[in-house]
Amino acid sequence: MQNFMYHTPTKVIFGKDTVDTVGEEVKKCGTGRALIVYGSERIRESGLLAKVEKSLGRAGIAHEAFGGVKANPTLAHAEEGVKRAIDFEANIILAVGGGSVIDTAKGIAHGAANAGSSLWDIWTRKVPLEKSLRVAAILTIPAAGSEMSDSAVLTNEAIGKKIGINTEFNRCAFAIMDPTLADTLPDWQLKNGIVDIMMHTLERYFIPDIKCDLTDAIAEGVLRTVRDNGRLALKDRSDYDAMAEIWWASSISHNNLTESGRGKDFSVHKVGMALSAKYDYTHGATLSAVWASWARYLYKDALHRFALYARRVWGIDTADDRQAAILGIDATENFFREIGMPTSLHELGLTDPSDEDIHALAMHATMDDTVKLSRISPLTAADIEKIYRAAL
Repeated sequence: MQNFMYHTPTKVIFGKDTVDTVGEEVKKCGTGRALIVYGSERIRESGLLAKVEKSLGRAGIAHEAFGGVKANPTLAHAEEGVKRAIDFEANIILAVGGGSVIDTAKGIAHGAANAGSSLWDIWTRKVPLEKSLRVAAILTIPAAGSEMSDSAVLTNEAIGKKIGINTEFNRCAFAIMDPTLADTLPDWQLKNGIVDIMMHTLERYFIPDIKCDLTDAIAEGVLRTVRDNGRLALKDRSDYDAMAEIWWASSISHNNLTESGRGKDFSVHKVGMALSAKYDYTHGATLSAVWASWARYLYKDALHRFALYARRVWGIDTADDRQAAILGIDATENFFREIGMPTSLHELGLTDPSDEDIHALAMHATMDDTVKLSRISPLTAADIEKIYRAAL
């Protein structure tokens, strides 16, 4: 086990009817002017936004709403939010939504606290981030884990780049999680969420062998839990217990707990993010489309890890590590297919990419071949091109 520091300061308020506590939680943060950030008008139509505003009003919190966040959130929209936050003199940014909304709220918080700097310069670390406004979240989609993570991702559409930033300023002060808010969540969003939760865990699991028995057990438990309860929730959206397990797993998968003592990789995310940046595909779908090709490309370099995963998560019963590893990869791919997620670029919608398209994707994923992906075996842009082609 490697040395590590685990710090997760986000306060979690979990369960039914917890949205009503938001006003008092904002007040406890010592803040009194909240910019509410949300995505689609579904939040307004469902009555959730009104409930949030009522709670804030009872607590004496001035508030204003800023909507329109879309999947694969954009820099331009975050910059609009920065202007709104500054004009309103907000001192806390309250996200009501899923990962895209929360990531946008984090961007707004950073930009509003550093009004003299370009948000993209902050995002790309050309300008050091030394202060930010407080951020808090009411989660409506279990998927990205942004409510407890130190990460956020925005797409700069002007240059076709999708980039993440990791900083302790991304930590939410509190996160309210009421699984009943997913009762009307479209199936497609829940399916993508299931994949994203699993991928956040797998990206921390497939690391060169480092003895971390407890961390392994937590990660394996998250994966089995999401698989089993995902099946239940997709069959019966009113199954509160199944949905609650998925919601909590969403946070656990991305709050650094499952990387304790070994760190993380996130090479598959970079491969998927290049697809989202260029074609605006849904994030979870890009991951399910390429994961098996990535795994088959390098599993031999981490044979023990892949075999361990197959046995402990999928119950593969064979003493042969290579056979176990292959069957574990197949089982994961079959599960994605079972729940209706794409397992190839063709199924994703990328039916006939040119050689130039594939090359451009690989260059985006590797930052123009300046970054080698994967801690298992360093992957160059040429390797990533092969993975994309295998995923066709």
